[in-house]
Amino acid sequence: MADTTFGSCCVDEVGASHINADCVIHYGHTCLTPTSTLPAFFVFGKAPINVSNCVNNLLHTADTAGKPVMVLFGLEYAYAMLDLKKAVLEALVSYESQAELEIQFSDVVCSVLEPSGKSSDFGGIMELVGVSHANDAAGVQSGTRHSTGGLVWNVPQGRKVEEYSMFWIGSENAAFANLVLTFNGCEIVRYDATEDRLVTDLSQQRRIIKRRYFLVEKAKDANIVGILVGTLGVAGYLHMIHQMKELVTGAGKKAYTLAMGRPNPAKLANFPECDVFIYVSCAQTALLDSKEFLAPVITPFEAMIAFKSGSQWTGEYVMEFRDLIKLSPEEVGKPSEEARFSFLQGGYIEDQNLDGIDAEDDEGDLALAHATEKALSLRDRHPNSIVKGMAKSGAEFLAARTYHGLDMDSYSSSPEPFIVGRSGKASGYEDEKSCEKK
Repeated sequence: MADTTFGSCCVDEVGASHINADCVIHYGHTCLTPTSTLPAFFVFGKAPINVSNCVNNLLHTADTAGKPVMVLFGLEYAYAMLDLKKAVLEALVSYESQAELEIQFSDVVCSVLEPSGKSSDFGGIMELVGVSHANDAAGVQSGTRHSTGGLVWNVPQGRKVEEYSMFWIGSENAAFANLVLTFNGCEIVRYDATEDRLVTDLSQQRRIIKRRYFLVEKAKDANIVGILVGTLGVAGYLHMIHQMKELVTGAGKKAYTLAMGRPNPAKLANFPECDVFIYVSCAQTALLDSKEFLAPVITPFEAMIAFKSGSQWTGEYVMEFRDLIKLSPEEVGKPSEEARFSFLQGGYIEDQNLDGIDAEDDEGDLALAHATEKALSLRDRHPNSIVKGMAKSGAEFLAARTYHGLDMDSYSSSPEPFIVGRSGKASGYEDEKSCEKK
């Protein structure tokens, strides 16, 4: 059972609970996220692949890269990895290269997941393939563990993941976009098994990072934030929603939690008071192309950068919100009193505090002066443009609207006289004169 409400890559735990299922079987494209209540068995499927051509492109990439190569793949090609490893070992014997080639394969976490992360730890899944076999299995496994898209691998001690060249086998899907964002410091090439060709130009994917940085800067100027519930089955989603709410309110902004299934422009247009939305979902569906949306949609990681005072984007990117839960919690506190520079407004602005006037300033005339000073803001120079972000809550936004719906006269208690309607047929009512033919 796949979750058709939010994303088909996740398990439909709500639907399984309605039929009192003890286990869920998921077939097809999946993100292998830990479930909350039910164990899940995943069937990945088998997509066709030309092993010999893939090996030739892999060896050519390893020869020209001049660095270790990490092989990652879509889960639909997991069945062919054993044959691919054997073909690489056989090809390395006769392959002529001036440098020693080092190729490392990632592997699937597991095909069965227990709730709350009770799945058994992986063991013996890493394999280092090369001319020299100086590194044994134990040496490979002792290092830093990395994961993405249901795959795991270890980087040996003394090395960084940026020292690797990533070789992706699969299509240009959400899993590949997550790889480009998460490991943006690595050289990445993609082997398209469907078209049987090697793709090295990833300029379009690199633009995603610039786009996400722009959304972070736009979220910093937001006053009203909507938290979108994007999953009901991934373990820890409730904890992350509460964590995002505390982060937003601690930054002096108003937060609203919204559950509407898979977001689209029509749904989010019903909440025009929200300046930005935080989408809490699995990593495969976290990136939404919000160009058609009235307000940007960001990830929990981007929200932490936008709403934590003094935080800066160092280039690191985290897709899994479960990795943010594991991080040591930091005290958010009240927003800084110092003005910050807004790239979108082109000047320094002060973040407002929903708590109102501070206790230390609540004395006499100074309290009114401080409140008035913080309430003043520079409006847009163009009179015809619409400036959002002036309201601090949904109630203020509704009060500032020119149309409030039906204006009912609640002050009059006397009943209104009834009006007698017309009678007859639509083709000719009784009060209508019929045309006489001459």
